[in-house]
Amino acid sequence: MRQILLKIRYLGTAYHGWQVQENAVSVQERMQDAVEAIFGERLDVTGCSRTDAGVHANMYCCTLRTESDIDCFRLQGALNAKLPDDISVFSCEDVDADFHPRYSCTAKQYIYKINNSAAPDPFLEGRALHYKPHIDADMLNRAARDFVGTHDFSSFCGAKSELEDLTRTVYEASVTRDGDLVTFFVTGDGFLYNMVRIMVGTLLFINEGKIAPDAIPSIIEKRDRSAAGKTAPACGLYLNEVFYGGEAFGEEKA
Repeated sequence: MRQILLKIRYLGTAYHGWQVQENAVSVQERMQDAVEAIFGERLDVTGCSRTDAGVHANMYCCTLRTESDIDCFRLQGALNAKLPDDISVFSCEDVDADFHPRYSCTAKQYIYKINNSAAPDPFLEGRALHYKPHIDADMLNRAARDFVGTHDFSSFCGAKSELEDLTRTVYEASVTRDGDLVTFFVTGDGFLYNMVRIMVGTLLFINEGKIAPDAIPSIIEKRDRSAAGKTAPACGLYLNEVFYGGEAFGEEKA
C-alpha cells in the first residue's frame, strides 16, 4: 500500500472549508471526486487541517493511500484534469506509511490580505478584505510582535472550540505594506479556531484606536475572548505554507 502526499492550492470562495459536510460543498469532497474518477473507488483523502468557509490556501497538504502503481507525475496531471479550476495539485510524491499530514506537521504559516484603498478592487473581491481607513502598517507590525511566544491564546479563540489545551507557540508575526496591499504574516506550531482572524481583527481595532497599541500582552493574559477585537472576515485568510520535520521552524525557534 502506497501513501501519496499531494500539495494543493485552492481558492476557497465557493467552498465551505476543507472538510466534507452533509449540506455544503467542500474542497475535500472535490478532491475525493477527482480521486474516484481516476481510481474507480472513493478513497479517503486526509488533510493537514480544517479551514473555514471562504478561506483560501496557497499550500495545503493531503494524503491518499492506494495499491495503484500510477507514477506521481501522471497522477498529478490526471487530478488536475478532473479538478475544478479553483483547485490545483502542484506537487505529488510518495511518503512513508507513518507520515500524517496533520500530526507530522511542525509549523504552519497563515497570511491575511487587506486591500487598504478607498475603492474596492474587483480583482481582489473575495480574495482580500477591503478596508478603507488608512492602516499604519509600521505600528501594527510592532504590535504584532507581541503575539510571538508560547501563550494560552484563549482570548483569540472562537467560541466553537472544544479543545482543552489552548496553548500555542507563535514563532513570528509581522505586518507589511506593498502599495495598497497590507499583509499580516503569522507562523506557529498550531492555531485555534478563528485564531488568525481574531488576531487580525484585534490589529484593526488597534489601528482604529479602539485598543491600545501595547495591549496585546494584557489581552493574552486575560484569557477572555471579549478582550480581543472582532473576527475578521474569512475572505482575506490564506493557509500559506505547511512545514514538516523541522524544515524551517525547529527547536531553535521555539
